[in-house]
Amino acid sequence: MNPSIMNWSGGKDSALCLYYVLKNKLFDVRYLLTTLNASNNRISMHGVPEALLDQQAKSIGIAIKKVYLPEKNSMGNYEETISMILSDLKSEGISTSIFGDIFLEDLRKYRETQLAKLGFKAEFPLWNRNTNDIAIDFINKGFKSVIVSIDSQLLDKSFVGRIYDKSFLNDLPKNVDSCGENGEFHSFVFDGPIFKNPIQFKKGDIVYKEYPSENKYKKNGFWYCDLIENKT
Repeated sequence: MNPSIMNWSGGKDSALCLYYVLKNKLFDVRYLLTTLNASNNRISMHGVPEALLDQQAKSIGIAIKKVYLPEKNSMGNYEETISMILSDLKSEGISTSIFGDIFLEDLRKYRETQLAKLGFKAEFPLWNRNTNDIAIDFINKGFKSVIVSIDSQLLDKSFVGRIYDKSFLNDLPKNVDSCGENGEFHSFVFDGPIFKNPIQFKKGDIVYKEYPSENKYKKNGFWYCDLIENKT
């Protein structure tokens, strides 16, 4: 099997993707690769604390590579930082990068192009599967996850902090993808067949944050449910 890295967000799509990779012995996953906000040590876009990410990696049993990025980060700096990390991994004989992406063609092309420059191949085990089928598959396999952030323009505040289950799926508006593939929502997986033990956490405050938007008439706002490591 090819030595590889799994791009790990801590959410449901990367968890289901890793499940199939491990179950079918598709690749030799050496590391989970995660980007974090350097100012608050939280997973990028998801807002999950680093301590819970560490719990995930320990329970899965795969080492983690962390990439710390500034809160106000340019695409150029992102690409330079990732290139440095991947170059180090290449020296370890790793040349495959796995993603849980499902259908965003532009994003896939971008990943493939950037990785090819470094001698890496991008792999997408979930590619072009029906997202409704993926959602039900994830739930039926016994994975459990909580919604940690939502796009406030697409979903009501009440959706954040909910468990990702069939009830959640039934309540989603028709214009929201079942897997949140367009960035409508993000999740944190805390149990399932790839974990030796459930991740221990409790829910904290629900907070609203806005980010700079290219469209001055549209708010770029998100609701977050803070998760706190439960050490008891």
